Amino acid sequence: MKIVVAPDSFKGSLTAIEVSDAIEKGIREVFPEAEIIKIPMADGGDGTVQCLVNATGGKILEEKVIGPLGNEVWAFYGILGDRKTAIVEMAAASGLTLVPENKRDPLITTTYGTGQLIKAALNQGCRKMIIGIGGSATNDGGAGMVQALGTKLLDKDGEEIGFGGGELKKIVKIDISCMDKRLSDIKVLAASDVNNPLCGPQGASRIYGPQKGATPEIIEELDESLAYFAELIKRDLHKDIKDIPGAGAAGGLGASLIAFLNAEFRPGIEIMIEAVKLEQAIKDADLVITGEGKIDSQTIYGKAPIGVAKIAKKHNIPVVAVAAIIEEDSRIFQSYGIDTLIKVSEPPMRLSEIKTKKIWLIKKSIKQFLRGRQNLFH
Repeated sequence: MKIVVAPDSFKGSLTAIEVSDAIEKGIREVFPEAEIIKIPMADGGDGTVQCLVNATGGKILEEKVIGPLGNEVWAFYGILGDRKTAIVEMAAASGLTLVPENKRDPLITTTYGTGQLIKAALNQGCRKMIIGIGGSATNDGGAGMVQALGTKLLDKDGEEIGFGGGELKKIVKIDISCMDKRLSDIKVLAASDVNNPLCGPQGASRIYGPQKGATPEIIEELDESLAYFAELIKRDLHKDIKDIPGAGAAGGLGASLIAFLNAEFRPGIEIMIEAVKLEQAIKDADLVITGEGKIDSQTIYGKAPIGVAKIAKKHNIPVVAVAAIIEEDSRIFQSYGIDTLIKVSEPPMRLSEIKTKKIWLIKKSIKQFLRGRQNLFH
């Protein structure tokens, strides 16, 4: 009997590796002789670097960079087993978790550190970049990132602008003559499930600004600033990125990835599935177990459990998904390939409370599920 275990993390509580280990323990108590293949997953957000590095035999490197508030922070990036591909989580350098709640202000937060991580990967000889662009604290349109890579964003006095979305309207010229020349020879994949345009009602500022500390007045200012930045990019780089789906990802970082790095956008889970060779592992399995912390209406939009289930269904393999919280009728997910949903906690338990019972809860739930179906696997 072969079981593939491929869950995402339980955000804020358990890593994908911890979830995988807990599921394995539950399986072993019912099927001690089973062949268990653990492939911890991610969809471009938290944990993507670790999962891809583990799956490919790569390594993680640390780098001191400029954090979202302009202070130095330690960040990390990964180099995959091929020694040519770097994996960067922008949140490691420019993420919301690096900013205390009372200091969140997208007028001043910068993506400069993300650019520094990209440069560090170039210095390691990497010629392909996978950049996960979720969890940002920023709304600077990626201006900080391109500054770190050598682009000059000049004001009326010929001086570089400062950090943050509040500085964008000071730009009068974009000068890419000193941009790192190595960038022209690399392939960049942006791992993102966000299709928001840069500006407007569904743009970066209005949809994601509030969680980053933006008031209604600041949202309007940022939206106008991003629109202005887009016009400058169109004028100086001859690229019209304003309405491209995904340009609004990570506070407009998506726009600069497209305009300055010629990035290709792909769902994070697709990139992950290819990198870890998931289909190769799944195609002869008897059962697939996946999951994430919260399964809700957003799960069907490119989240890891659906990506895993899609591959399993190509080979008619049953799929079980575990979650701490389930907010939708389980029948909704059957049409997306998930046959059974297992909730590993009882309300009103929150995700943050799972930590203390993580192994026991998941192990118990998996064990109970499999014990009731032992006859199916003999």
